[in-house]
Amino acid sequence: MDRIGFVGLGRMGKGMASNLQKKGFALTVFDLQEAPLADLEKLGARRARSFAELVQNSDVVLTVLPGSPEIEAAVLGADGILAHGRPGLLLMDLSTVDPVTTDRLSAALAAKGMSMVDSPIGRLASHADRGESLFMVGASDADFNRVKPLLQAMGTVIHHCGKVGNGIRTKLVNNYLSVVSCQMNAEVLTLANAYGLDLETTLDVIHGTSATNGQLKLNFATKVLVGDTEAGFTVDLAHKDLTLIVNSANANKVALPIAAVARESLSLARSTPYHALDFSALLDFWCERAGLKKVRFKTQRQ
Repeated sequence: MDRIGFVGLGRMGKGMASNLQKKGFALTVFDLQEAPLADLEKLGARRARSFAELVQNSDVVLTVLPGSPEIEAAVLGADGILAHGRPGLLLMDLSTVDPVTTDRLSAALAAKGMSMVDSPIGRLASHADRGESLFMVGASDADFNRVKPLLQAMGTVIHHCGKVGNGIRTKLVNNYLSVVSCQMNAEVLTLANAYGLDLETTLDVIHGTSATNGQLKLNFATKVLVGDTEAGFTVDLAHKDLTLIVNSANANKVALPIAAVARESLSLARSTPYHALDFSALLDFWCERAGLKKVRFKTQRQ
């Protein structure tokens, strides 16, 4: 069995690493924060004292990192995979990064006899905790089969999207709709609030027409509309993803005017304490700016 190294025990990574450990994989973990490392040790995982130590003692390295600079450092840095890896080692990056970064790092690893899988994550942190994540995987057939047991331990839906780099490109397409829908829903419900409309009736109408969408029906209903704005996917991360999407589209000579406007709308929220809240809290942000009360269900919905 491959020895597994896991780097990045943040809100998403900790849940996924915990599921790997609970399901019997030989797991070594590394993070800059003490608390999640201690929690994983309690589950039986081995702690690496450095990223270099983790690489040297792993056959497959999983990374869940904030963005392109961090994954570049993990691969190209003085203590990174290129410096301490060996032929046959596989990197599976689950981060959301610039597709050009994935392409460049995959080529650098291949030149040293190593390989890369990009497998960005769908769904929320609560799904990661329960082992119910969705993955969009870019990989060769051989590498996909190698990492599939890991993905099955962390999630319930796995899409093999094609070659390396196709996973992150699929993620950006998906997140374009997800983040823009969240911004749109926040504006829609703020308008309904200003009109004095009944929330439950308004949602019943929307969900009975083609106007309905997953963000409104699933995420809003279980987060902001019941008063839960604890970060599952922060406004900061939503802004980061829209920036990646707009920049990548520009590089491919594709105009995305709606994405550009939505990104600048998120910039307003990002300059306030809302930046660290769940992106469904955009509804509270826009209601606050309009001088309106927060929108909440009158009673808990089933």
